[in-house]
Amino acid sequence: MTINLGFVVAEFNRDITYMMEIEAREHARFLDAEVADTIYVPPGAYDMPLAIKKMLTEGGKVDAVVTIGCVIEGATQHDEIVVQHAARKIIDLSLEFGKPVALGISGGPGMTRMEATERIDYAKRAVESAVKMVQRLE
Repeated sequence: MTINLGFVVAEFNRDITYMMEIEAREHARFLDAEVADTIYVPPGAYDMPLAIKKMLTEGGKVDAVVTIGCVIEGATQHDEIVVQHAARKIIDLSLEFGKPVALGISGGPGMTRMEATERIDYAKRAVESAVKMVQRLE
């Protein structure tokens, strides 16, 4: 059985999310999963839940959703608020629809651009998580 993944990719910090997306697509192919749908959200991770919900309500098109985003520290605590609220809603959507929604958003309190570059593999891990969860919940 082929596992169909949906990707929700943040356009904010696109230089980093682009590299994350490439790694995620390569890993999906390696795991024999197919990326059936992709939605790019402007500007970033905070705006992902609506796109995730749309993807999950489209009649079984995807078995799981992989989020790809990057939240880098700014001059205020905005990064903490963004990550906390996005992660909470992503969990809620997974539970509401009974399908895995994997967190491939790097960031958190104080992550620098250099640290974000070092964490590009978060997207690969999210693909792995989504595929394994679909297999284990069958």
